[in-house]
Amino acid sequence: MTQESVITDEMRAAVGVESEVYVNDVEKGSIIKFAQAIGDTNPIYNDEEAARQSRYGGMVAPPTFFRSLRSGEMKVDVSSPYSANLDGGSEWEYYEPVRPGDRIAVSTMISNIFERPGRLGNMLFIQRETKYVNQFGTTVAIQRTTGISYQP
Repeated sequence: MTQESVITDEMRAAVGVESEVYVNDVEKGSIIKFAQAIGDTNPIYNDEEAARQSRYGGMVAPPTFFRSLRSGEMKVDVSSPYSANLDGGSEWEYYEPVRPGDRIAVSTMISNIFERPGRLGNMLFIQRETKYVNQFGTTVAIQRTTGISYQP
């Protein structure tokens, strides 16, 4: 018996639709607090004087700081009909350091939706791509995530 697809026309139409853009102001204190919260004592994240001696010439945000930035509201609503959800992982590309005073515009889009059979039955995969762009129009990072859902 073949599983009927749970991917609707609305879900297919949502692929490639970018969210609104949300602009995040990066503050020095936020970088320091974030580094402290994750236990990272690297001076480039919390000591301006020491960071000036680094190759960056000043304080920068840790790569995981991007997780604390907000993205804009989605223009389309895509949700799985399944009740169980798993984090299928994420991958990152980093291009430029983020510094105190930067304004990072964040937007997300659904980049792909597909299904696969699994041990637990049909699984729905929703992949998203989040783009981080600084005030100069330079993409500083891209995050790609995969959400997996299934019916238990």
